[in-house]
Amino acid sequence: MSEHRSLPVPDGLEGERLDAALARLFGLSRSRAAEVIAAGDVLVDGHTAAKSDRMQAGTWLEVTLPAPPAAPAPKPEPVPGMTILYEDDDIVVVNKPIGVAAHPTTGWTGPTVLGGLLGAGHTIATSGAAERQGIVHRLDANTTGAMVVAKSEVAYSRLKRAFKDRTVDKRYHALVQGHPDPLRGTIDAPIDRHPSGDGRWAVVAGGRPSVTHYDTLEAFRAASLLDIKLETGRTHQIRVHMSAVRHPCVGDFLYGADPTLSARLGLTRQWLHAVRLGFEHPTQGHWVEFESPYPDDLAHALEIVAGES
Repeated sequence: MSEHRSLPVPDGLEGERLDAALARLFGLSRSRAAEVIAAGDVLVDGHTAAKSDRMQAGTWLEVTLPAPPAAPAPKPEPVPGMTILYEDDDIVVVNKPIGVAAHPTTGWTGPTVLGGLLGAGHTIATSGAAERQGIVHRLDANTTGAMVVAKSEVAYSRLKRAFKDRTVDKRYHALVQGHPDPLRGTIDAPIDRHPSGDGRWAVVAGGRPSVTHYDTLEAFRAASLLDIKLETGRTHQIRVHMSAVRHPCVGDFLYGADPTLSARLGLTRQWLHAVRLGFEHPTQGHWVEFESPYPDDLAHALEIVAGES
């Protein structure tokens, strides 16, 4: 069901393009905002406007927002290459391969962890939204490694709390360009959607607090292998933070990786792997920890970069 909104243009949007202003006001992507404008669903002081029109504070905006598309339900579908690291009645820890999203989302037509588990006969019984049942954290589609899914209601609520309270030990290995200085450090910089509205995230003043701890495991001639501990869990956090300090993950074209180096290492995605996951078992109470070996493409790239050093 569409929603009609009327409001004055805030002072902070003075001079902004209309499509950028709508994106900021209503949390739309820039392209989605342009579609709403093109459909004639935006009036400025009673008149239709173009997406490039500049905003004047105090003018009156009338916007008809389309109903958000319903999230697709997970399709039971076995995922080749997805293995189980551990399973009991309450949790299942998977080793997520490349090209697999955590759960179905609008616009994603590829395989998902949730669909893979259902397709392999695993039962997920939680109160999470239907398309996200049991999902307590996510990995990017092209980030591989260890990921836990809750199978029972009690595990779901306790793991959600553990991630929120930052008591989960999330460890990643990342191969980044160059050599971070200092070799060990903390990046504390807020993250929000990139102002361009193109799907990227960025360090943005007023964004959500985001903290990444890193330590150099090995320095090669062209790159460094880092051990990374996440204190927070923002979308693309490691990729955004490493790019912000000018050491993007090798192969991460979205965030400024050198295509020549990536090609030399045979990489078509970011060198980033969720290598270890530790948490208090939600029903048994003791600490559990799971490790995921590097997949072939990352291991091969590491061999090449080490051989060049």
